[in-house]
Amino acid sequence: MITNTKVENIVLQQLDSKIEFIVDISVSSANQIKVLLDGDQGITIERCVEISRAIEQSFDREAEDFELEVSSAGLSETLRLPRQYKKNIGHKLDVVKTDGQKVRGLLKNVTDSNFTLEIESMVKVEGKKRKQKLVEQVSIPYTDVKSALVVISFR
Repeated sequence: MITNTKVENIVLQQLDSKIEFIVDISVSSANQIKVLLDGDQGITIERCVEISRAIEQSFDREAEDFELEVSSAGLSETLRLPRQYKKNIGHKLDVVKTDGQKVRGLLKNVTDSNFTLEIESMVKVEGKKRKQKLVEQVSIPYTDVKSALVVISFR
């Protein structure tokens, strides 16, 4: 039987742990293996192919039939690990918190337990006709995040 642990051990042997890391590995009861990888500077399709071949060569198709998908964590994937947040410092994020609140801000800082967004908003100030720009730093624990996506800008 193919297990997450077996696949993870194979992948870890192939990765350069200084710059590449596993985001997720899943193995279904029908032996559908999905491996999601990322790197501090991204991960190339060539690396995904190399790792896919290493996994494929480690299992005997005669003994167990399986389906294999190795891919990079793309822009449509939610951030899952602190290391992914760290590599996106300086980018805008769209965050949906577990309570349903939506927040958009510039990722400024990352720790092992939370991250800090710089959020700009326009606020009505008493005695002024125009709204004023308010910039605040908000710290969000990873446990309060339902999803966090990097905002793609073509400007």
